[in-house]
Amino acid sequence: MEKEVKASSGYTMLFVLLVLIAATIIGIIMTMNPLFLLLIPVILLIMVGFFIVNPNSSKVLVLFGAYKGTVKENGFFWANPFYRKIKISLRARNFDSERVKVNDKIGNPILINVILVWQVQDTYKSAFDVDNYVEFVRVQTDAAVRKLAGSYPYDNFDDEQAELTLRSGMDEVNEALETEITERLAIAGIKVMEARIGYLAYAPEIASAMLKRQQAVAIVAARKKIVEGAVGMVEDALTQLSEDNIIDFDDDKRASMVSNLMVVLCGDKEAIPVVNAGTLNG
Repeated sequence: MEKEVKASSGYTMLFVLLVLIAATIIGIIMTMNPLFLLLIPVILLIMVGFFIVNPNSSKVLVLFGAYKGTVKENGFFWANPFYRKIKISLRARNFDSERVKVNDKIGNPILINVILVWQVQDTYKSAFDVDNYVEFVRVQTDAAVRKLAGSYPYDNFDDEQAELTLRSGMDEVNEALETEITERLAIAGIKVMEARIGYLAYAPEIASAMLKRQQAVAIVAARKKIVEGAVGMVEDALTQLSEDNIIDFDDDKRASMVSNLMVVLCGDKEAIPVVNAGTLNG
C-alpha cells in the first residue's frame, strides 16, 4: 500500500554542496593538492539526490527494488542518491475513448464511446501492481464499455419489454458504467471521478434501416393520435347538429357525413370542397 513520506529539504543540502564545491576549487588553486579532486565524486553523488515535486505530482522512491515511500509534498528536496525516483502525476485526466463497434443486448451492432475523468489515488498500486497504468486505464475502459453495451438494448424500438435502454436510461446507464470502471481500475489505484457515454449510434450498416423503422413507428403513433382526435371532433359535430335541429340524420346520411369528415380531418392533403346541389346522398 502507499506510504507517504517527507523528504529532506533540498536547500540545506544545496548549501552543503556549494561549500564542498568552493572548498574543492579553493583547495586545488591554493595548495595544488590533487587530494581535493577526491571531493568531486562526493559532489556528483550529492547532486544526484536533488529532485523537485511540482503541484499535483509525486515521486515514488525505490531503493534497490524496495519501495520506500511516496513524496507528495510540493517543493525542492534531497534524498538518498541511490533512490530511484518514479514520477507519477496526481492531476485529473480526461480519456475520450475511440468509437468501438459492439453488439447490444439483442445483437444489434452499435457505435459507442465513453468519456472518462480519472486520477491516480494510490501511487504504489499505479507504479507496481500494473505494468503501465495509463494503458491499463485505456484497455479496461474499453472492456467495461463492451460489457455495458451487451447488457442493455439500444432502444425500446428493439425491445419493447425493456425498462432500461442505452438511449433512454442515460443516468442509470452512466451510473452502471462508472461502477463497472471503478471496480476494474481499483487494482491500479485509479480513482474514477466521472464516466459517461459520449457517443451512441447504430452502426452504419443498419443505421438507415433502423431510422426508417423509427420513422414508421413515429408515423403510426401520429396517425393514431390524429384518428383519435378526428373521431372526437366528428362525434361532437354530429351531436351539435342534431341537438340544434340543423339537420336530421338517418343512417345513410350519418354514414356519409362521418366518411366526409374523417377524410377531411385525417387526410394529408388539403380538402377540396364539392358543392352538392341535391340531397346528401345525391
